[in-house]
Amino acid sequence: MVGGGPGAFSSDPEKSRHMGTELGLYPARVYGSYAEMAAAEAELPPDRRIEAVAVVTPNDLHHPVAMAFLEAGIHVICDKPLTTRLEDAEELCREVAQRDLVFCVTHNYSGYPMVKEARERVRAGELGELRKIVVEYSQGWLSTLLEAEDHKQASWRADPERAGVSSALGDIGSHAHHLARYVTGLGMTELFADLGTLVDGRVLEDDATVLIRYQGGVRGVLMASQISAGERNHLRLRVYGSEGGLDWCQERPDRLRLVRPDGTELVLHDGADGLSNRAIAHQRLPGGHPEGFIEAFANLYRNVAATIDARAGRSQPGPFDDDFPTVQDGARGVFFIGRAVESGKAGSWLAANYEPPG
Repeated sequence: MVGGGPGAFSSDPEKSRHMGTELGLYPARVYGSYAEMAAAEAELPPDRRIEAVAVVTPNDLHHPVAMAFLEAGIHVICDKPLTTRLEDAEELCREVAQRDLVFCVTHNYSGYPMVKEARERVRAGELGELRKIVVEYSQGWLSTLLEAEDHKQASWRADPERAGVSSALGDIGSHAHHLARYVTGLGMTELFADLGTLVDGRVLEDDATVLIRYQGGVRGVLMASQISAGERNHLRLRVYGSEGGLDWCQERPDRLRLVRPDGTELVLHDGADGLSNRAIAHQRLPGGHPEGFIEAFANLYRNVAATIDARAGRSQPGPFDDDFPTVQDGARGVFFIGRAVESGKAGSWLAANYEPPG
């Protein structure tokens, strides 16, 4: 059955059309390039053109692709990191503000219901005065020089021309950075980064440890590693305050562990009674049915769609429709990556206060 669309699926027009055929899309709506797609969709009447586009290219194309669709008046959902250069990220921020468009960066880990529960409990002061943030993202898939074996993902992620100035921080450290800010609401004030390349022949760093000082004197450490042999997607956030702490791990995303100074602990499960309205609004399955990576993505997409519908006057805005990472969140991530790389080269603490335009 032929339907749906449109799309541009490769830098090779023939490959793009072949993928469109495999997906069963209308041939006329399968384009040979993103530029062709943006221009053609902009010419269609409002009831036929796309309202939003998903940008899932290598990092170096995020800025030009996103800009092309913003200039066409089309909302954008973009993979992370937002761009490879801060000036490009800030240009996107200004363009979004000027055109009043919706822009989401897919830090999808913030879409998990129990991450939202963690956010609500921290923001409500349940942990007391915040003191320490520990966030870790460990993988082992680049423990060997996989990019030398013509591995498609490794080849571009390890290439500074396509990935940007960083590999480990840009690819997974950006998720850890966003997760800590999303839950705590705290911005950085200073950072000190130790970046290393452990696999011989690799150009970019594959392991990073960043000491962070957050607003209010809160101390933090962020670890991102792609050479932690045996690890898959071990993203873990711990936040500690004067009255207790919390612990969430992405590989068991339906659980949130709360600890108290007296040694007691409480483990909350997705679907349990007493969760916050924000967490409940993002539950998709009954308790005991695992909600995972795809559902977290779906929560972001749903909120973006609801926001677009509300702006178009097709629905009333819901209380959590705006709960998705914005272009400004993306710019903060790009700043963090660049600043950490600078710190690693200088071997010193650097100021890390930053607020993006728009």
